This record gives sequence, structure tokens and C-alpha cells, in this order.
Amino acid sequence: MRKILLAVLAIATLLLAAPSRADDQYKILVFAMPGKYHYEYIPIARDSLEKLGKLHAFEVVYTHRPEAFDGDLKQYATIMFLNTPGEELNEARRKKFEDYMRGGGNAMLVHRSLIIPPNTWPWFEKLVGRRVGNHPMLQTGVAYVVDKKFPATFGIPDRWIWSDEWYIFDNPHNIAIHPVLNVDESTYDPTKIWPGQTTQGMGRDHPVAWYHQVEKGRVFVTSLGHNGEMYRDPQYLAHLMGGIYWTATGKGIQQ
Repeated sequence: MRKILLAVLAIATLLLAAPSRADDQYKILVFAMPGKYHYEYIPIARDSLEKLGKLHAFEVVYTHRPEAFDGDLKQYATIMFLNTPGEELNEARRKKFEDYMRGGGNAMLVHRSLIIPPNTWPWFEKLVGRRVGNHPMLQTGVAYVVDKKFPATFGIPDRWIWSDEWYIFDNPHNIAIHPVLNVDESTYDPTKIWPGQTTQGMGRDHPVAWYHQVEKGRVFVTSLGHNGEMYRDPQYLAHLMGGIYWTATGKGIQQ
């Protein structure tokens, strides 16, 4: 009798805990693995993204397991790599993700997700649209909007004081991107780096967030998002939400 009661209680608990998905517009997969320098963000980002999902009526499937790519990826309107680079996927999972994009799937890449060892997965470098060389120490600087018509800029000011790792990029694959945010290098020191290393800035044209098309899919990339507290910031979350909205639906760009 006790076993039956416990089983009934367990089922009831699951039913109560399962959120209603009747109103969800779409489902996204968030792939977030802890790394050496990026782990504090995970519980904060998960909570914030799930709240965004409840607010805007979409389902968030949050995972740290690469095995998630073994399943049916077509169920996701977009896949977000959150501080987690593509190198975490084995060859079979890489192919599944490529097939997903070729079939019209969409992707978002956030901060550390942009970095992958050179020439280990050229397709992923093209997905990012730029290759990360290095970056100066985390500093406060001013990012500025270069495309007011894109949803990821709607919730942030034209000039935005932000503290982050301002990645330095090159473009070995000659990919055309549409920048939405640049950083003003006069507002921080692009040469401030760790002993034994050197770096230079990119000058006046230094994008930090952009979008483009890859295969048949939409891709939004933001290099911002180094530390955990950023994922509590309303303006940063509005930036992410704009990327989610556009990649998942293709809507929101002002004509």
C-alpha cells in the first residue's frame, strides 16, 4: 500500500511540476556547458532564460549534455550555444547540427561559443562569421548601435556602457555579416592584456554583435556575456531576447 501511495504521489508531483505548453509559440535548445573561465553564469542564465520563456511564451530546453544533439533537432526553432563552443560536439553530432541548419534550422552563438581552435571545424567558423584571435582584459567600454532596425538593439541605448571581454576578430573565410553593435575602442584600452601577450584593436570597425544567413538558417552572434551577473541585466537580456525572437521566427527587423 505504501509503495502504491508513493507512486501516486510521485506521478502527481510530476504532473504539477510540468508546465503547460499550450500557449508556447516555439521551443529553443540552450546548450551550456561549464568551462574553465565560464561556469558562474550557468544557474543565473538558466533562471533568466526560463523566465524570458515564460514571459514571451516559448519553451526553453536547457542542457549541458552534448547528447542532446543525438535527438530530433528539427523540433527546435533555434539552438543557442551559450558560452559553449562547437568543439564540444563529436563528428556525428557536428554533422547532425550541420544537417539541421541545412534543413532550415537557426542558431544563436553567445560569447565563448564564438571561439574554436583554428581549422578544427571550418564550417562552424563560417557559422560564427568571424574568427576570434584574442582579447584584452575585461574592461568597461562603450558599445554603440549600428543597426537600430534589428530586434537585438531595441532594448538597449544607442550608446551603451558595458563591461566585457572585447574580442578581436579576423575574417579568414570572407563572410559577409550585418553588424548591429560595435564597440568604441577609444573608451577602453585594446592593448591591455596579460604579461607575455600582445594585442591590438580593430580600429573604427569593431563589431561585437551581428547576424547573417548560413545554409538555409538564420544566425545571430553576440560576443558579449562573459560573467554571471550580466545574465541578470535587463538590457543584456533584451539583447538576447531580440536574437532569440529573430532567429526563431524570422520576424522583428524593421523595414
